[in-house]
Amino acid sequence: MLSRFMSGSIRNLEREYNCTVRLLDDTEYTCTIQRDAKGQYLFDLICHHLNLLEKDYFGIRYVDPDKQRHWLEFTKSIAKQMKSQPPFTMCLRVKFYPPDPAALKEEITRYLVFLQIKRDLYHGRLLCKTSDAAMLAAYILQAEIGDYDPGKHPEGYSSKFQFFPKHSEKLERRIADIHKTELIGQTPETSELNFLQKAQMLETYGVDPHPCKDVSGNPAFLAFTPFGFVVLQGNKRVHFLKWNEVTKLKFEGKTFHIYANQKEDKKIILTYFAPTPEACKHLWKCGVENQAFYKLEKSSQVRTVSSSNLFFKGSRFRYSGRVAKEVMEQSAKIKREPPEIHRAGLVPSRSCPSITHGPRLSSVPRTRRRAVHISIMEGLESLRDSAHSTPVRSVSHGECFLPRSRSQAADSSESTAVISDEAYSPSDSVLPTPVAEHSMELAVSRQINGAPCSIEEEKESEAGTPMRGEGGDLGADGRSAPEGAGGDSALSEVEQVNKFVLSVLRLLLVTIGLLFVLLLLLIVLTESDLDIAFLRDIRQTPEFEQFHYEYFCPLRRWFACKLRWVGGLLINK
Repeated sequence: MLSRFMSGSIRNLEREYNCTVRLLDDTEYTCTIQRDAKGQYLFDLICHHLNLLEKDYFGIRYVDPDKQRHWLEFTKSIAKQMKSQPPFTMCLRVKFYPPDPAALKEEITRYLVFLQIKRDLYHGRLLCKTSDAAMLAAYILQAEIGDYDPGKHPEGYSSKFQFFPKHSEKLERRIADIHKTELIGQTPETSELNFLQKAQMLETYGVDPHPCKDVSGNPAFLAFTPFGFVVLQGNKRVHFLKWNEVTKLKFEGKTFHIYANQKEDKKIILTYFAPTPEACKHLWKCGVENQAFYKLEKSSQVRTVSSSNLFFKGSRFRYSGRVAKEVMEQSAKIKREPPEIHRAGLVPSRSCPSITHGPRLSSVPRTRRRAVHISIMEGLESLRDSAHSTPVRSVSHGECFLPRSRSQAADSSESTAVISDEAYSPSDSVLPTPVAEHSMELAVSRQINGAPCSIEEEKESEAGTPMRGEGGDLGADGRSAPEGAGGDSALSEVEQVNKFVLSVLRLLLVTIGLLFVLLLLLIVLTESDLDIAFLRDIRQTPEFEQFHYEYFCPLRRWFACKLRWVGGLLINK
């Protein structure tokens, strides 16, 4: 009995595994799920834990062993999507940014979106001018520590918070001045709402940059926003396509194509090259999902999309969730008491369920607080001399992506937004470098001088792996370069050969299938007595009669003769 019980327990353990999800407030949610559990099950567990109903804006992100980020597909098994062994570590993130975050029904949803945009601001994905940066940081300060109190907040108290990748003492003083004078009496809810309304006016609101190269080999960043497709290159926004202008997204290998129809039936095709085929596929899937979410009126209009023009080749993918319009309609039907939210710096409540925070001294995620007290100017000097794709500029004043209304941003498809050389641009040292000729020097300079490695550090954090030491090698696309580089290239060649063989086999199988269908149709035409209109019309054509008597009948007699001969041999034996 004991041995039978032990063997049963072992089998149950083998069918289960632990999964840890890092939430937007940097707390962790750990659960045990069945090995065949799908992504939707885990996502529902997290939403129940957070008491979140407007959940369609969020997703679960994970990083594979090659440092490639992915969104967990809810319709597929979790274990089959992960390339690593359990326990698994993932992150809850905003996947589809609300076009108007202030219009969200519940405060808890707005709070989670606030946490995500605060992360975007720190990692440099949200570009803004100095005045906007100071106001956004002041809203964060007011939401986290409340009104200014001279007894609790000594001189220079704002410097203890790291809101951006880099900033000057002058900006810190401006943040403190706004917090002291302009935001007195604002509750955390009001400050967060004002923060969201300010952030949504920026042109890079909702941007999650994908590093690529254009046809000339110049670095570029592709992104999908609530309003359309964006290309950032150097210090300019070189392309903006509204979602109703984008007609098709396609990829093959590392090559990504965007097809669009602009005004006056002007058709354009944009082509970019991702660092790896996996990165290109991830870019394509993100584009397909964003286009379906923001463009379509109903989820019933969603269709399976192929990455290739040939139905037997390439990847096929279908967005499985609701679209933005349906989400808003569903949110309007929510009628319940607002769930309690616990924020940093506030007295915790005993209500449950809720989101809880421990006390924090900084708005920086715990894995990045090491950069707070390191000299920013040294980091700037080292980055200015590095081979980073985006020119690094000193922290000063001026305009970058100028904030405008959403309608103005959507109508600016032909205009170019230029970042001034005098602009405060937190993404200068943060947007990932797609291909850096001296990426080794870049990594060393960033580690020594304390400048945050942003997306690479976030990938490390999401993957749950420890940060590398100073001077760690970075590959050309910003990923870690293992010692066996030759083995990786050989493996890549083998994968390419395998893909080619699979493509040939698909073509062969499709050809055989078509021939088999044609043969069945021929037999039906010649041997059956079906009196169907279109079959009768075909039989009465002169060409078919000629084919039937001159080719098919002799071929049939030849086959019958051979079959009788084979049958005679078998009988004689």
